[in-house]
Amino acid sequence: MAAPKKQEAKEESEDWLTTYADAITLLMAFFVMLLTFAEFDIPAYEELSSALASNIGGRDEQSKTQSLKIDAQDIIYEAQADQVVSVGSDDKGVTIELQSNAFFKPASAEIVAAAIPVLEKLADTLASPNYELYNIVVEGHTDDSKIRTAKFPSNWELSSARASTVVRMFEKNNVARERLQATGYADIRPKVPNLDLEGKPIPENRATNRRVVLRLHPMSIDERDAYLLAQEFKRRQQEAKAVAQPKQADTKNIAQRPIEERLTIVSAPAALSESQQTTKTKIDNFKRQLRAQVKAGKPKNLNELDEWQLEFDNIALRPDAALAKDFDEVRKFLDEERARLTKQIAN
Repeated sequence: MAAPKKQEAKEESEDWLTTYADAITLLMAFFVMLLTFAEFDIPAYEELSSALASNIGGRDEQSKTQSLKIDAQDIIYEAQADQVVSVGSDDKGVTIELQSNAFFKPASAEIVAAAIPVLEKLADTLASPNYELYNIVVEGHTDDSKIRTAKFPSNWELSSARASTVVRMFEKNNVARERLQATGYADIRPKVPNLDLEGKPIPENRATNRRVVLRLHPMSIDERDAYLLAQEFKRRQQEAKAVAQPKQADTKNIAQRPIEERLTIVSAPAALSESQQTTKTKIDNFKRQLRAQVKAGKPKNLNELDEWQLEFDNIALRPDAALAKDFDEVRKFLDEERARLTKQIAN
């Protein structure tokens, strides 16, 4: 009987090392990502996301921060203010730098008349739904020239007052006050030296250092949630107040107001999506229809008004936050007309 063949010892496979190495690499990348996101460059992150969407996903996307920067630049160029206003970016968002010499009277926090339209257009853009979730920090800076007046004992008061003046103007132009912050830095953060090596003043540098800087940064998740919660609470307060104090519609005043003021039609923001553009077109066409009906002496009764209400309800089946102003305007118009007709019937 033949002796059994001696089995050769099999070498142990080390294929598992490849999987193990991959797992360790992924784990390391995960922790590196966590460390990086603890403090990251938001504009750079958004630019990277847009680039990935364009080059990998085949979609030409633009981040909101990029859109905000472009919109701000357009406003400045249209106002021919690019010599005294510069638009840039920092590690968190967009910066807009205003030269104090062009925006404020000397040694004063009063805005010059020629600068008001520029600030109002900026405020209108920042108040739009597209940029509602951006904080606005306004910084006031001066040079090292001493000031001592009854109103401004030092540069601290002057820089703070200039920042506060801009903030108040923004609030007046419908920018939510929860998004605003005013800070005065006096002369402690100069862009360039105020004095040369011999201690002599450099007028050009001092003019550069006299500035107001707007920093537009997207809210963090916690800030956004708190802001939206506050806005929802405000809305509910207004609704509760309206219920507690029913509207006393003044039919004479309503009739005297031009229908173009009650139902305004403005061009759609470029940042709207295709579906939002379609909804915007529908609501604008409905406003034009209502304008024509009012000029023809309608609505004459509640039945006609109910037909308008039904048509509007069909358009408003899917309300969009970006078009909230348009929807609210139509709702207010219909409520006013209903109050007017109800009062006529009661009389």
